[in-house]
Amino acid sequence: MPDTNNKTGQLINPKKSTLDKDLQKLTKLEDATRFTSNNLVTPSLAFLFLAIAGIVAATILGDQPNSFVIVVAAIIGGYMALNIGANDVANNVGPAVGSKALTMFGALVIAAIFECAGALLAGGDVVKTISKGIIDPSLVPNSDIFVWAMMAALLASAIWVNLATYLRAPVSTTHAVVGGVMGAGIASVGLNAVNWVTMSAIAASWIISPILGGLIAAIFLAFIKSFIIYQDDKIKAAQRWLPILIAIMAAAFSAYLMMKGLKKIWRPETNLIIILSGLIFAGIYFTMRPIIAKQCIGLENRNQSLRSLFHFPLICSAALLSFAHGANDVANAVGPLAAILHSVQSGDIAAKVNIPTWVMLIGGIGISLGLFLYGPTLIRMVGNEITKMNPMRAFCVALAAAITVIIASALGLPVSSTHIAVGAVFGVGFFREYYTSASKRRKKYIKKQSQAIATKTAKKIISQKKQRRKLVRRSHFMVIISAWIITVPAAATLSAIIFFILKIISETS
Repeated sequence: MPDTNNKTGQLINPKKSTLDKDLQKLTKLEDATRFTSNNLVTPSLAFLFLAIAGIVAATILGDQPNSFVIVVAAIIGGYMALNIGANDVANNVGPAVGSKALTMFGALVIAAIFECAGALLAGGDVVKTISKGIIDPSLVPNSDIFVWAMMAALLASAIWVNLATYLRAPVSTTHAVVGGVMGAGIASVGLNAVNWVTMSAIAASWIISPILGGLIAAIFLAFIKSFIIYQDDKIKAAQRWLPILIAIMAAAFSAYLMMKGLKKIWRPETNLIIILSGLIFAGIYFTMRPIIAKQCIGLENRNQSLRSLFHFPLICSAALLSFAHGANDVANAVGPLAAILHSVQSGDIAAKVNIPTWVMLIGGIGISLGLFLYGPTLIRMVGNEITKMNPMRAFCVALAAAITVIIASALGLPVSSTHIAVGAVFGVGFFREYYTSASKRRKKYIKKQSQAIATKTAKKIISQKKQRRKLVRRSHFMVIISAWIITVPAAATLSAIIFFILKIISETS
């Protein structure tokens, strides 16, 4: 006899209850399957790319002696390229995404296109076989030892950058490669193989790059706050100063590209770079004045209106930073691979080698694919989680990145674009903390606001603005600084271990 509900007297259908539970289980199973399949898509695409890289290498090399070694090196080079895209590129587009000047998808598309274009069009066609001159190739006993050393350096640096990405720490892939080469060099030849003067300069750049980037970003943010944001007529102030700021950015990026990003296409002299940058500054300034004036028509006198004026310059800066990064950092992925290819095919160790087109394709496509598959995590972290971004702050970060590279290059300092960009983000955040409590201009502006606004809600907001707040997440600061400090020794240690393993395998086979 069917059960009845004691309160209502209605029949209870046990079959219906069981059916509902079964359907719920099926729904949960479908959700779990969909989640698992989405999680499997990313690594599957990454493995597919690595397999294609190996197949391309094998097809091009054919039956050449030791082609298996080059195929393995091509796969490792592709793995490194994926990790560069996942970690390094976040610095170029993270602030623009955090400020909402770019959507995540838009940033991924722009960065992927310009990273690949920079690598293929302007990436150096000749690279040093020993990154940054860290070890003396003449001290390496033979080409076999050199090949294992480069293989170990490439794999170790890729593994370390992969681990840093997993830990959500933006690190310098250049420094990872430096550490890998140093570790393999010490393991294969000894401490005497390392150029310690060069290593000292690289170590100094760990401190100089982020501090210089942070200071320059803070200076520009101070200027924007003083002369635009905390002015009675913000829109009029923007009309006066924004064309100058955009012209400075255009000149800085032009000089940056001429110095660092167009090596394969064009290598102008320093005087020509200065003259052309000045002409570009003047041209952009006089072009942007009427454009900004037109954009300001009808805008309300508030910060939200100012933010809209910075969107287009930020999109341009993200594209230019990505292009320059692709032109420069593709060597981190394909430099050791090109060195291995040359040594295996020729049997000697050259100071510089040409990079074949298929090797450059592995680097360029790998960086773009790594960005799409794994980049969003660090883009969000750099753009949102260190300190809150808006278009004005992101503009200062991008401008600081370009200017710092120019200054460092002029001084002959080996710098990291990652350290510069993240240092600029920290600089913006720490300056905001200082300015919130110490700026007399800001206090005067807020006092005038409080006198003009009488509502309780507005007064509460204004009183909150007067309070000193921590605007930089200290936990992220400590994790990132720690990752920077240990990148070179960690990559070096890992590289030495891998070198000894490879050497044992080669001797026993």
